Amino acid sequence: MPKLSNYYFGTAILFLIAGIMVGLHMAITHDHTATPAHAHINLLGWVTMSLFGGYLALNPRKAAWGLARMQYYVYTAGVLVMTSSLYLLVTGRPALEPVVAVAALVTFLGVLLFAVIIFRRA
Repeated sequence: MPKLSNYYFGTAILFLIAGIMVGLHMAITHDHTATPAHAHINLLGWVTMSLFGGYLALNPRKAAWGLARMQYYVYTAGVLVMTSSLYLLVTGRPALEPVVAVAALVTFLGVLLFAVIIFRRA
């Protein structure tokens, strides 16, 4: 399996752990304010990163392309900043809205880069 796939799966499991911790915190405190952040952590962090890793495992020549590694770093940074700042935004820090917006754009750029990887011939 390509090293980049392992990076994706390793990062994905960390996001799953974080998502479960946020979910447990909401369940224990009966405060579901952070639901949007919880959903984004799990879907963009755990699910999407796992899918990226699986695709690259099935297409190792694409995983070896330099753009693939750059895409991993762009997407991971975007999701990390977006989900953590979204959590803080929805739990009472409205000043972080611009940070969430910029991080969402970075995340989207990571998705667009992955589209290039998919549509490029190996």
